Amino acid sequence: MPGERFKITPAVHLILQKGEKIFLSLRKNTGWHDGEYSLPSGHLEGNETLLEAMTREAKEEIGITVASEDLRLVHVMHRKQSDQERIDFFFSATKWSGEPENKEPEKCGGLGWYEIPSLGVILPIDIIPYVEQAVRQSFGGKFYSEYGWD
Repeated sequence: MPGERFKITPAVHLILQKGEKIFLSLRKNTGWHDGEYSLPSGHLEGNETLLEAMTREAKEEIGITVASEDLRLVHVMHRKQSDQERIDFFFSATKWSGEPENKEPEKCGGLGWYEIPSLGVILPIDIIPYVEQAVRQSFGGKFYSEYGWD
């Protein structure tokens, strides 16, 4: 009888882009990288596609509607965190409806647009390191990276 298969946690992240800027949120009261900036993101809830999860998270976290056809997969990261492994899918969007707003003030300490002139990518100093890596890699045209395997 075979043993239980290895499980991995998938998550989706949104690189919302407006001109030369991307949208970031400041985490708070979550117990995970509080006080650091991240992208609108979340885990799959099961029985949903990656695109469905991304559109759901965009609506839940920042109140915007992004059509699945306006999402473009730009980076995949295989990440090791303590004793867990994760696969992060980073989607980019330049088109959506609604104005981004803080729909989860209990978990988000603020929202803002940050410059990405050319490939220089100016990000806050206190961005979650694996998120920074993924953003830089995606703007550099690199589709896949690994993080935390040292």
